[in-house]
Amino acid sequence: MKKLKLTIHHLNGGEPGEYNMKNVEFVTPVTVCEIGCNHMGDMSNAKEMIKVAAQFCNADVVKFQKRTNRELLSETEFDAPHPNPSNSYGDTYGEHRENLELDLEQHKVLKQTCEEWNVIYSTSVWDVTSAKEIASLSPQLIKIPSAINTNERVLDYLYQNYEGEIHISLGMTTLEEEERVVEMAEQFNRGKDVILYHCTAGYPVEMEELNLREITRLIETFGPRVKSIGFSGHHNGIAADMAALTLGATHFERHFTLNRTWKGTDHAASLEPDGFRRLARDLNNVGKALCPKTDKILPVELVQREKLKRFVKL
Repeated sequence: MKKLKLTIHHLNGGEPGEYNMKNVEFVTPVTVCEIGCNHMGDMSNAKEMIKVAAQFCNADVVKFQKRTNRELLSETEFDAPHPNPSNSYGDTYGEHRENLELDLEQHKVLKQTCEEWNVIYSTSVWDVTSAKEIASLSPQLIKIPSAINTNERVLDYLYQNYEGEIHISLGMTTLEEEERVVEMAEQFNRGKDVILYHCTAGYPVEMEELNLREITRLIETFGPRVKSIGFSGHHNGIAADMAALTLGATHFERHFTLNRTWKGTDHAASLEPDGFRRLARDLNNVGKALCPKTDKILPVELVQREKLKRFVKL
């Protein structure tokens, strides 16, 4: 099974694993392929999406979602109609969510499928029961979505009972709430297992709503206290991801679908296979291009120096 390895390249004597933008020049980026519920509740779709993400897109991580809908939703919310009926998979919002849900045994199969295709399995958890269930599978990482990053019961359980990385999106979150998320991690000595993601919680998001300089603020505020800072985007194209990389983001999460016209809310804000393949390719290439210059004259330049350099003294 693939092991998630974040390579941070340092100058000025930085220690491995240290995240300090004063000596970090570039990273080998980690790409997270967010399938979410785009499988439409169909295991055959989910397995095919894992295969494509791993083999064609070269994703590092494939991520799903897990909800216990009767715990997450009030009775009124469960019985209400879907706000966009054309995207609904049930007569009510609760039925819609239930029809998209995969149970724990199915997630075990998804994890095994990821291992077979040498890609890392992960899941976003939306409630305490789901957190307990997914933690029982011992994945390398678990995601906390923006919607529940203020659910301290979920955070408390994972910080105390789950040993892997905890990735947390910060969409629609105040500065005080961000601080509380990190403070709780530090209470249990888990700060260095946390990766925070800058995120604008819209589907899709316009470029002017991405506010990428928030990445710089998160690095300055939390860089010494957490493992790393990532970027979770719901925008069109991949240009903004390259900018996020140059600002210091290390993990890049994008929604993924096999067909953006499929029924469902997230498909339109997702990348299709060739888009995600280009994302992974370009992030890796830009990461290489950000490599610091260790020698004033590079080996590749020596031949040209001998051939072309003209020395003229006054």
